[in-house]
Amino acid sequence: MKAVAVLLLVMCHLAVSHAWKCRAAPQLPTIVQIDAGQGKVVARDASYSVYMLCGTTWFKLGSPRLKHVTVGPGGIWGADTSNRVYKYVNGQFRVASGLYMQQVDAGGDGQIVGTTYNYYGYCLRSYLAAAFTGTGSLSWTYSSIYLRYYSCGPLYGCWAVDTSFRIWFTKKMVPTSCGISSWKRISGAAKMVEVGTDGTVFVVTRGGHVFQRTGITSGRPQGTSWTKIKMCLSIHHLSYDQSRLWVVSKGGIVMQCTQ
Repeated sequence: MKAVAVLLLVMCHLAVSHAWKCRAAPQLPTIVQIDAGQGKVVARDASYSVYMLCGTTWFKLGSPRLKHVTVGPGGIWGADTSNRVYKYVNGQFRVASGLYMQQVDAGGDGQIVGTTYNYYGYCLRSYLAAAFTGTGSLSWTYSSIYLRYYSCGPLYGCWAVDTSFRIWFTKKMVPTSCGISSWKRISGAAKMVEVGTDGTVFVVTRGGHVFQRTGITSGRPQGTSWTKIKMCLSIHHLSYDQSRLWVVSKGGIVMQCTQ
């Protein structure tokens, strides 16, 4: 698998010249989803097993069959194939009673956001997320309807993709109350959006193309435009942390890209 990944990346560099330089990352067979935050990288494979990257080796985390896993300031969280929510506590995943979620994100300032199985957006306040150790029911705060993917950063706000693949933005969320400003429609279309801890934003389109939001500042947190990141492989999923863009191709190849 690694040899194939290296060969494909060499071919990519011969065919494409761009600001982002990608190399083969440690490979995880049948990888489907990846998330990076606070210097950690987690992923899940086609069998719904969850892993963490330690050095150059993927180590399995626990036994729940998770379809989405996330890591960030709020810890490691996931949603299983039955849409139950889990938090990784003291070396094992603990199920959290409350809402059923199909996607969760821990990239905000301690709060957890996500979408339910029927595509409603919710937020778990930071102090509730931090206090959860495996017992009791979690109380989520409603934040939006018809979201298929939801991601927040600790600096400039939250981004989302709705069920019609439209892109939305809201200014910095208050982590202790999950309070937000109104949602603003952003040009473009995507199947997923990810926000880095430094406010950097990337999307993946249904066609497997990657775009980065440019012009993001504290005074204009929604940015100004999209810039395409040229890749010769069709991309399925990505995440960004500490100046590294982690991408998973539709063929299951993991790459780490830097500028």
